[in-house]
Amino acid sequence: MIPLAIPNLSGNEARYLQQCIDSSFVSSVGPFVTKFEEMISEISGSNKTTATSSGTTGLHSALTAVGVKYNDLVILPSFTFIGSANSISHCGAVPWLFDVNPITWTLNVNQLHDALKSKTIRTKEGLIHKESGKRVSAIMPVYVLGIPAEMDEICRIAKDFSLPIVADAACALGMTYKKKKIGEMGADLSVFSFNGNKTVTSGGGGAVSGSSIELVQSVYHLTTTARVGSDYDFDRVGFNYRLTNIQAAVGCAQLERLEEFVQSKRNIQKQYNDALLQIEGISPFPDPAYGESSCWFSGVQVNSKIHKPVSEIRKELRANEIDARPFWKPIHLQKPYEHSPKESLDFTDNLWMDILTLPCSTSLSQSDQSKVILAVKNILS
Repeated sequence: MIPLAIPNLSGNEARYLQQCIDSSFVSSVGPFVTKFEEMISEISGSNKTTATSSGTTGLHSALTAVGVKYNDLVILPSFTFIGSANSISHCGAVPWLFDVNPITWTLNVNQLHDALKSKTIRTKEGLIHKESGKRVSAIMPVYVLGIPAEMDEICRIAKDFSLPIVADAACALGMTYKKKKIGEMGADLSVFSFNGNKTVTSGGGGAVSGSSIELVQSVYHLTTTARVGSDYDFDRVGFNYRLTNIQAAVGCAQLERLEEFVQSKRNIQKQYNDALLQIEGISPFPDPAYGESSCWFSGVQVNSKIHKPVSEIRKELRANEIDARPFWKPIHLQKPYEHSPKESLDFTDNLWMDILTLPCSTSLSQSDQSKVILAVKNILS
């Protein structure tokens, strides 16, 4: 079976892990944790980073740090992984679900502006959603597939309505927006994931980066149980969300090769585009002119009015020993969020079932990619 996306662990991973064992630093304190955070800050163009146990725990602690509270609303595109919504729920808040732009597949800024203008009111308690009476406390854009959102517009809207921005940048390391790095795009905090299927992995884990050292330090305090000093004193309800030195050791080895891995991902997507976009009813993943995607996953969009459903294509690919899996089912169609407030989601409703993800491991051989391309062509014909 040609896998969809597996880690490339052919660098310094084993050597760094042995150093952890030799030094006995295997828990949440150790030199690789510090190095990992410094490397992420440098790569993302951020002033400070704190590592977390996962992307979801990173989002939860980041939202808490910017002031999201129980019963608040947090703006979120419905086209995202459920971890984005779950992090909001972990705060006791509720996602307010929005559609995505058909060109970028990221948060629809026109819909965002119109909804905030017409459906909220400013009060001394903050920005209030008229229908529910809940306070709107943050915006969470998602860099889906490593594609930059329209951050200049989102930042202007956020400033106009006095809302902080916590960006779900789970798969976005290596992405640029108007030649800016992720940490320079205007979000108050950006959150990364290092799950096993990401371009770079630590076997799990996440990180929260930002330009405000004080704000990221607040995230660090929350993720280390809000402990004060060396005694067992705590000043608020905190979380046990730290990354281990062992995980960070793997992450450091991976980050050393980020540029190589991202270029490999982009080359794989280009080869799929060159081979498959000539077929009627096949469209590329977004590639907005204002930025450069990290190309986390590769694939194409299939017009189901012309071709068989993507679910059938996946079955045939698996029969050809090619891994193919469903992509994200939108948040508004998930049972825990079926009653969340939402705007019109016409594009999201028509998008998610037409996405065909294809094998894109950074170690994917040319012969295996050629096999995938031939199989897709045969199935579509």
